[in-house]
Amino acid sequence: MLLIHKTGEKRLDIELSGVLDADMMAAGLDDLIDKAAGISGGVMLYKIPSFSMPTGGAMAAEMMRLPQLFQVIGHFERCAVMTDIAWLRAAAAVEGALMPGLEIKAFEMDEEDAAESWLARAEDDDFEDNMPV
Repeated sequence: MLLIHKTGEKRLDIELSGVLDADMMAAGLDDLIDKAAGISGGVMLYKIPSFSMPTGGAMAAEMMRLPQLFQVIGHFERCAVMTDIAWLRAAAAVEGALMPGLEIKAFEMDEEDAAESWLARAEDDDFEDNMPV
């Protein structure tokens, strides 16, 4: 299951769990691309309570959308990844180091308050940057 919720003008919440097949991946990514349109300087909360490798068809659906997904990344400044799966938290840290303009920080599932606080600081920083001098 890949669910995308637009919870604010500059925020998307994403939840990934279970095995994704080609149809679920295509629908989820198309929804992500659609809901990210028009966002600038946004933040994402990405929850992964459980993880199974996607099917080959799901990976093909993702590969077909890579150009649009790279554009989506440009709409966001921060992404908090919440998961209790240690290797996914490590992968998020590596991905954050490789993605220019997108700061990614991993949290355990019971650290939602910390993740929310970290994302809120990005919104506060944006507000301070726009204050008159």
